[in-house]
Amino acid sequence: MASRAERRALAEAPRGTARLSVSVAAKVSRRRALAVLGVEERGAWLGELVEAEDLGERERHLVDLELRVSEQTPRITFRKAAYVEVGPVRAPQQQPITVGISWRAAGLAPLFPVFSGTLRWADGELSLDGYYAPPGGGIGIIADRLLLNVAARGTARLLLERIAAAMRGDAI
Repeated sequence: MASRAERRALAEAPRGTARLSVSVAAKVSRRRALAVLGVEERGAWLGELVEAEDLGERERHLVDLELRVSEQTPRITFRKAAYVEVGPVRAPQQQPITVGISWRAAGLAPLFPVFSGTLRWADGELSLDGYYAPPGGGIGIIADRLLLNVAARGTARLLLERIAAAMRGDAI
C-alpha cells in the first residue's frame, strides 16, 4: 500500500503533465513476479536492450508500445517504437515489488507523450503509476483531458497485460 506521502505526490501532477494510474490482475507468486520484473527475465516483455551512457542503474530497451483501437475482429492496433528505461527492482520483504520506469518515443519524439513512474506488483495486482507530458504544451494538456488520456491509459494497460502474460508464462 502506498504511503500518505506517495499518494499525495501522485495526486498533485506537476505542471504540464497528467497523472496516469492503471492496474491489471497478475495472480502469480511473489517469487515469479520478482523474476519477471528482475533483470534476468525482462527481455520477455521489454525486448531489445539498447546500449546507452549515463543511465546509472537503469537499462534502456527498444519496445513497440501498442494502442488497441478496436477489440472486434479484425483487431486494429497502432504500434510506436519507444525507448523504455527501467531501474533496479526494489523488493523489501513483505512489501510491494517496485521498479522505476519511463518511456519516450524512439522517433518523432515531439509528437508523442513522455512518461515517468513506477511499476508495482502486490497481492496479485500489477500497477503503473506516474505522470506523462502530452505533446503540444498547454494545448496538449487540454487535448489530453478531452481525448488523449484514453490513448495513454490504453497503451499503459496493454504494457501491463504484456508483463502479466510474461508472469503467467503465456506467449507474448
